[in-house]
This record gives sequence, C-alpha cells and structure tokens, in this order.
Amino acid sequence: MIWNTKQKITVLVVDDSAFMRKVISDILNSDEEVEVIDTAKNGLEAIEKAHKLKPDVITLDLKMPVMDGLECLRKLNENMRIPVIMLSSITREGAEATIQALAEGAMDFIAKPENIFDMKEECIKNEIIEKVKVAKSYKCLKNERKSVGIVMKADATKSKIRNIVVIGTSTGGPRALQDVVPLFPANVDAAFLVVQHMPEGFTKSLADRLDALSSVKVKEAEDNDILENSHVYIAPGDYHMLLEKTGNDLFKIKLSKDPPIGGHRPSVDVMMESVSNTGFGNIVGVIMTGMGRDGTEGVKKLKSVNNAHIIAQDESTCVVFGMPRVAITTGAVDVVVPLKEIANEIMKIVGVHE
Repeated sequence: MIWNTKQKITVLVVDDSAFMRKVISDILNSDEEVEVIDTAKNGLEAIEKAHKLKPDVITLDLKMPVMDGLECLRKLNENMRIPVIMLSSITREGAEATIQALAEGAMDFIAKPENIFDMKEECIKNEIIEKVKVAKSYKCLKNERKSVGIVMKADATKSKIRNIVVIGTSTGGPRALQDVVPLFPANVDAAFLVVQHMPEGFTKSLADRLDALSSVKVKEAEDNDILENSHVYIAPGDYHMLLEKTGNDLFKIKLSKDPPIGGHRPSVDVMMESVSNTGFGNIVGVIMTGMGRDGTEGVKKLKSVNNAHIIAQDESTCVVFGMPRVAITTGAVDVVVPLKEIANEIMKIVGVHE
C-alpha cells in the first residue's frame, strides 16, 4: 500500500539558523501525521515558498535578516490564510514582538529556550508537534491591526469591591482578550483576574499592550497586590495566581510556585477555586478560547458554591473550542456568546460605578 503524503500536515519551517531549521524539521518529521515539505532562511524566501508550496502550517522565526518574522506575517496575511506559529526568544524585545504577532493573526507561539540544544527536550518537542496539529484546523481570522494610541484611564480607586470577574483562556487568548478588555468602561464596577496560559517573560508584554488599548488599568499581577476596581490583573507566566480575603471587602493577590495543575502554571482552576474560597458573592466566570479543560473544575465550584454567573465563548469565534466546550458540558455555564459579545455580557452583570 502506498501512503498518500497529502494526508499529512505539511509544514514550512522558517528560521535563519540552519541548526534550528534542522532541529525543528526533525522534531516535526518524527510524527507520522506531519511532514516538513521545505525550509526557508528569511521572510522573503518564506513568502515565495509559501505561494509555491501552499503548506498547511508555517513555523516562523521572529528575528531574521532580509525580512523579519513580523513583516513576513503581515505579508502572508495580505493574500494567504495559512496558520502561523511564531518562534520567539525569551527577551523583552522578543516578547513584545510575539504579542504583536499574535495580535496580528499568528495562531500561537513557541518560546525558544535560552540553550538551543534544549529544543530537543521531550516537553518542547511535544509542544511543537501539538501546536502544529492544532494549527491545521485553525480558522484564520480577518486581520485587524489595532493601533496603540492614548486612552483615558480610570482614576485609581480604593472603593469597595462589588464584583470580581475571573477570566481563563489559552490558545488564541492574547488576540481574543483584545476584543474584550478594551471594551470595559473606565468606571466599571469590578476587578478582573485573568489567567492566560503563557510562559514566563511574555505576560508582562501582554499586559502592557492591553493596558495601552484600554480605559481600565491592566497590569501583570504582583504578589500582595490589593484588588482595586477598574483594574485587570494578569497572572505572570509560571506562577499560579490566587486571591485572599484580608478584611471587609479587601482582597489581596498571592502568587504561588505550587506544582502545575493539569500541566498549567498559571492554572485557571487554581485561580477560580481560590476566588470561590473567599466566600465572595458577586462573581462572574468567563472561559474563552483554548486547548484542554483548564477552568472546568473552577466554574463548577464557582457555580455550586458562589452561584456565579458563568460565560463561555462560542465555537464559531474560538481558535480552539476546547476549554469552553468542556466547561459547557458541566452544565455550569449560563450563557454562550460570540467573542465580541463577552464584554457586553459582563457589563450586564457588573455595571459601572459613579
């Protein structure tokens, strides 16, 4: 029997390092469902080969000569709808460029370890293969580049916390959050906790970008942050984010290096369950696009213990309908809405303060 290679997921690997091209190609070719059909050493060559070969997925390095990954992504998005996975160095510049790439249509990213020989570690190999397989069915959304301008900020407020909104997301989340957080009004009567599955070093850039786009204050959470209205706290990569009640309607964020839950640190379940344990009454839980089932146990507890209002993103607007789908099966979800309706649904519950 002759195997039809067209059944495999075809990949174009783009990196200026010959060593990295070989390592990534070997990793992907080790899986029987994936085939690297060619490689390119810069963005210009990648565009030419993408037009000619029409791969199912492209892995794209960010920092390259001739044409870098971000410019290549923009040109690919102009007339080709090929799912792209970025490869990024764990530096401030690399993180900022990665968040920009995700905002402009890249499906996901893989953080290059500081020691490139660590690319051969089993966990990284599995991550690359898994993300390529998910990318095959990725719905490339219309690219809407958002400019970062001057936004009027809410005044810092120590007023009583009347609502707490907890949001969990993973694959597709950085871009999806741009369609939710900037829609919150400056005087929203709630504090927000967000877990976005990301490695250490990237969540600060995500928070900074969302902050520049939003009327509310968005920050990477720090240990002992006191919860404030009109503030969004994003869990730092590689830390669980928990909430503690410290007095009458006073809450403090605690960061933890406890073991990953379900492979995740930060974990949506850990965050949601800690919020539930405060005994607070007015909670909204939101599960957005992402692989897996993180957040499922959290929403069940929020619903049963706190009678929280639970929102899930609908399948048609998810990059990956994994986390919302499993959450919906629990029966704890009150409403399923498209991405662009999530902020409005939250506002129906929490309103604004004077």
